[in-house]
Amino acid sequence: MSRVTGEIILEVANLRVEAGKSVLVDDVGFTLRRGEVLGLIGESGAGKSTIGLAAMGYTRGACAITGGRIVYDGRDLRAMDAAGRRRLRGTHIAYIAQSAAASFNPAHTIMDQVCEIPLRESGLSKDEIRARAIGLFRELDLPEPETFGDRYPHQVSGGQLQRAMAAMAMCARPDIVVFDEPTTALDVTTQVEVLASFRRLIREHGTSAIYITHDLAVVAQIADEIMVLRHGRMIEHGPAEQILQNPQQDYTRRLVADRAEGHLDRPDLTETPLLELRHVMASYSGLFHVTNDVSLTLNRGDTLAVVGESGSGKSTLARVIMGLLPRESGEVRFDGATLSPALRSRTRDQLRRVQMIYQSPDVALNPNQTLHEIIGRPVQLYFNRSRNEVRARVLDLLRMMDLPEAFIDRKPAALSGGQKQRVGIARALAAEPDLIICDEVTSALDQLVGEEILRLLKRLQDELGIAYLFITHDLGTVRRIANKVAVMLKGQMVAGGETSVVFAPPLHPYTELLLSSVPEMRADWLDEVLLRAQGKHG
Repeated sequence: MSRVTGEIILEVANLRVEAGKSVLVDDVGFTLRRGEVLGLIGESGAGKSTIGLAAMGYTRGACAITGGRIVYDGRDLRAMDAAGRRRLRGTHIAYIAQSAAASFNPAHTIMDQVCEIPLRESGLSKDEIRARAIGLFRELDLPEPETFGDRYPHQVSGGQLQRAMAAMAMCARPDIVVFDEPTTALDVTTQVEVLASFRRLIREHGTSAIYITHDLAVVAQIADEIMVLRHGRMIEHGPAEQILQNPQQDYTRRLVADRAEGHLDRPDLTETPLLELRHVMASYSGLFHVTNDVSLTLNRGDTLAVVGESGSGKSTLARVIMGLLPRESGEVRFDGATLSPALRSRTRDQLRRVQMIYQSPDVALNPNQTLHEIIGRPVQLYFNRSRNEVRARVLDLLRMMDLPEAFIDRKPAALSGGQKQRVGIARALAAEPDLIICDEVTSALDQLVGEEILRLLKRLQDELGIAYLFITHDLGTVRRIANKVAVMLKGQMVAGGETSVVFAPPLHPYTELLLSSVPEMRADWLDEVLLRAQGKHG
């Protein structure tokens, strides 16, 4: 499928990155031409983000580039001083992180942060840069683009903030952009729009890109070449079409097969109500209703998926159930008892029995605590165990999460994104809850690790009768694990019931839109979606 004939803009050869005695990336090399997109695929911990950062001459924490060459536009980044490399970052080589919430300063407006680097480096006026930013907001389909930038990060949804970070990276018009799971936090319909925007910007401006993702169907829409990584080494590298249609290595074939198929058997379910929402309404500061007259029931052993666009009220509903956002009206009942709207008014046992796994582990985990402290805290709080018992329980949970026991004394910064997410899951399980609210629980994981987590959660459900409320934009996850689904649109539930019924014709128009927006593993899929959209509007 490759369309690229431009000159080489980035050359990486024999790259080696180490952290202490551990080798994170070993002997990786590639070339990137102007206008070309290279997709990096692999498990959590495979070295994808490390390679993307190394392409900017940067490493995290105690990591160091110990071998190889990184040549940008004829300049060897390893031979530059630190100040020279810093001048390139953000202007010539930009980075879009996986977690927008951890990337924005909450004390400054979005516009100030989007415009900061181009104002400092481009020589253009404030009005010119502001106009450029508004244009990007419009292209990324952000609401009220002329005034969107006047908001602070906490005043927009997670998906909107993720797109704002893309605008921040593109505002300086860099030669290369490193996309590190940029659509992970987006619902499927928004993902289509953002992918189309990314691809259009890349093609129109001749921007080169390194696109890091665990979703092969996503990378199929945008990448010219794909490199498959495992344990820091390259497994396979070639044109995107060849990797997707005719992979040569067993590991690559597993990735392709896992994305193309897969379904988890569900247990027989009981009918004892565990959670009931009756006509729930909630808002922030009373300005407008984020959830409006929502009613649903979750039985013991059920897995209910709540799906919808960014801003549809999914996460707000979870906060209401948890007591983090007091509801304005309606009722939330758990195991037959009405839950107090406010978290502080609930009993300790009610707090223990309903746990939540958050979307962004970078924000949810205390960076100053070890995994022993993070996971052990609920064990001590709810069960009053001895120090040795707490440590034994934490080690047990680490093993359940497929994390090495040696991680017990590490802090989150020493872990990959997927490993940090598994720590969040272990912390929730430590309370031995009856209900776990999973807010995009696998969104930060590559597909194989994500599948392992889903299987783990399913096994726990079989053994313990745990119920799950899954907030997700991944309809593949819904089909694999959820027996019931609620479809949210602008704060209201527009469809709900058994998954097999909700996703079968005749479909609610919005449900049909969600299903048609799920990327397929064909390079021409996005073109077909955009063509259909043009036909509907033209």
